[in-house]
Amino acid sequence: MKSTGIVRQVDNLGRIVLPIEIRRSYDLAVKDNIEIYTEDDKIILKKCQRSCIFCKATENLIDYKGKSICAECAADIKGTK
Repeated sequence: MKSTGIVRQVDNLGRIVLPIEIRRSYDLAVKDNIEIYTEDDKIILKKCQRSCIFCKATENLIDYKGKSICAECAADIKGTK
């Protein structure tokens, strides 16, 4: 893990602001989802990447009832594959 040397204060609502340099480096946009992990004494933030709930593909995704399914799995389910 590499230190950025950037320090931020937690506000009274428990929020921190990610510096623009970090948001640009990790291609984070407004309303992107971030996963939060903990490991020992560390808090780890990871950008969520949409993926197919069946095969974990990240391209050609279709949103179905709030779930992401790739076109290939959708065709397989339909029986058109």
